[in-house]
Amino acid sequence: MDHLELEHLKTLLRECAGVEEGVDLDGDVLDVPFLALGYDSLALLQTTGRIERDYDVTLDEEGLDEAETPRDYLALINRALSARTAV
Repeated sequence: MDHLELEHLKTLLRECAGVEEGVDLDGDVLDVPFLALGYDSLALLQTTGRIERDYDVTLDEEGLDEAETPRDYLALINRALSARTAV
């Protein structure tokens, strides 16, 4: 896989960190901050670990700190996946 879509990210978030009551991940969440979705840094750390393990990539730690929305996070993941396939 060289590209991760929002739907797959939602699945990984649900599996790794669950879904907070009252949050609709099925809506338009691409630009909603993770904190508003109920995902704190620990939830993202768990999800990142799963992505790194499943896709054999290492995500940029500084970029992870700056990724505040699913759009930011997907861009970071997809850059890493593209770099992996380019090697």
